[in-house]
Amino acid sequence: MPSWNTLLNEVHQAGSMYDVVRRKYLANLSKLTGRNTIAYYSGWLQKSELNGYQGFSLNDSDKNGFMTTIHGLDRSKGLDLLIHTPGGDIAATESLVEYLRSIFGTDIRAIVPQIAMSAGTMIACSCKSIVMGKHSNLGPIDPQYNGLPTHGIIEEFQRATREITLNPATIPLWQPIIAKYHPTLIGECEKAIAWSTEIVHQWLVSGMFDGDENAHNKADYIVSELGDHALNKAHARHISGDRAAGLGLKIEFLEGDQELQEAVLSVHHACILTLTVTTSTKLIENQNGVAHIQFLNQVPVPSQIPMEGSVLPFDTDADLLDHTSTEES
Repeated sequence: MPSWNTLLNEVHQAGSMYDVVRRKYLANLSKLTGRNTIAYYSGWLQKSELNGYQGFSLNDSDKNGFMTTIHGLDRSKGLDLLIHTPGGDIAATESLVEYLRSIFGTDIRAIVPQIAMSAGTMIACSCKSIVMGKHSNLGPIDPQYNGLPTHGIIEEFQRATREITLNPATIPLWQPIIAKYHPTLIGECEKAIAWSTEIVHQWLVSGMFDGDENAHNKADYIVSELGDHALNKAHARHISGDRAAGLGLKIEFLEGDQELQEAVLSVHHACILTLTVTTSTKLIENQNGVAHIQFLNQVPVPSQIPMEGSVLPFDTDADLLDHTSTEES
């Protein structure tokens, strides 16, 4: 007869019902494709009331999750990376792509079941192809500075320069705006634009268009279209699979393979369900059930006993500490 501790460990390994279902469909997807499969999911849409919470964004701590989930995988099988993210830090994105390529080379395929914005699009561009559905979206890759578009800051500064040159009487109008800029702001914005443009261009040439004699021209066009704030008009602009393909990106449409579509969307729905009904904010998980899950600080109400499937409430005014759980099943 198993002891109490043995049974407790078995329960912990099995995970919640959400873990069991999610891992089942991740394993099914990997079995279908014959490739390693990792889901990288953020819960920013499911917990939109936590506006400004930094844990939703792609950051350097995510690499710990990828290190955990990649350990022990057969690297010769390549990687299918399911991405659902609002984006994040350029430096962390560059570092993560370099790490993934050091493991799998360029045998990495991005799968975007719903939305991969900003840095998520940058990661997708580093892959050999991008799998999207008619409902999927990428986004512009123009960098942001404290939530403001760097292109917009430069454009505003240039406009101020022109108007003041033509009519010095406009100085009082522009002075309070320009006074908010710190001395190196314009230079930092220019460097951020150059940085994001250069690395995505490099990834496209060495990955998606490797061996293509027109690789540099194709990469130039894609980067100029995705990185042009004036053209896209908003950093939140959604770019469909059709438009992405029109730009020259190698897009595989889910609708062309019904079995793959069902497998991908099953994983997607299972991940979204987990992020919706639990206090998890981000999950990184492979087909073997190895997971790195980030949670909000939970503040249970003493008088409440949660029923099966319910969620312990979290206090949005409390200190939102990340509690990361690394699991293997």
